[in-house]
Amino acid sequence: ELKAQYYFYDGNYYESDVVYEIGGSVGAMNAFTDLGGRKGIGKKFVKDFNFKNTEFCGSIFFSAVYKNEFALRLEGTFGQIHAYDSILKNVAATTNGRYERNLSFRSSISEIALMAEFHPFYIFGNYNDDHYPPAVSPYVVAGIGYFHFNPQAMLNGNWVDLQPLHTEGEGFSEYPKVKNYKLSQFNFPLGIGARYDVSAIINLRAEIVTRFLETDYLDDVSGRYIDPSVFAKYLSGVQLNEALLLNDRHKPGAETAHPGGIRGNPKNNDSYITFNIKLGLTLGRERRN
Repeated sequence: ELKAQYYFYDGNYYESDVVYEIGGSVGAMNAFTDLGGRKGIGKKFVKDFNFKNTEFCGSIFFSAVYKNEFALRLEGTFGQIHAYDSILKNVAATTNGRYERNLSFRSSISEIALMAEFHPFYIFGNYNDDHYPPAVSPYVVAGIGYFHFNPQAMLNGNWVDLQPLHTEGEGFSEYPKVKNYKLSQFNFPLGIGARYDVSAIINLRAEIVTRFLETDYLDDVSGRYIDPSVFAKYLSGVQLNEALLLNDRHKPGAETAHPGGIRGNPKNNDSYITFNIKLGLTLGRERRN
């Protein structure tokens, strides 16, 4: 039978099995990388979340929705992330040298993702004329995305692209285990949300989604410091000067800032997360006579 928005307009039912939705969102973007974070030695995922690194983001999307139970969504998301070790100044004594490391970065993020939504209240509910569906529908969302990033650092008032500088010897024959990383890669979004239907046409959502990545170089930091004399073999001119200045920016007291010393933690890949408020417009919902 019908599984639709029975509570709209004093019982005017809408019965299309498949409807479409277009919309957009505004929200916040943050990242979990090797840089910045919170006090201590640097913990995994949300334990190292620092709200001060939050940036604005937005998205546009198109969905096909089946009986309010499942939806397939194509979404483009755009934002920026950043992190910097100097944020740890007030807790420097606890950070095991991360504050003294003094690295920082920013990156724009452009993403397109194909995601599926699962609304359990509708999937497992038994709604009829006497038992209306919920006004708020929590859901799970998961899928696959393709995103572009470009880590940069500030040098003498200018933002410098870090990937071409091979700051950890990526692609250098002296460091065969350190591979070049691509600036466009796949990711795997996973999140939760809640949808509230304002009317038969308009809905609002709150949604939080994290992206699992296959790279630890979102911030251009992953492994160890390299011998700075190696840069001259692969780079020259301005790039050589930038690499020498930006691969090691440590403050006094950074015990690991030497060739072979720990620069990042390659055991945990980076990730980024968004929290969005979405506005959706439903197309193709028919009024039942």
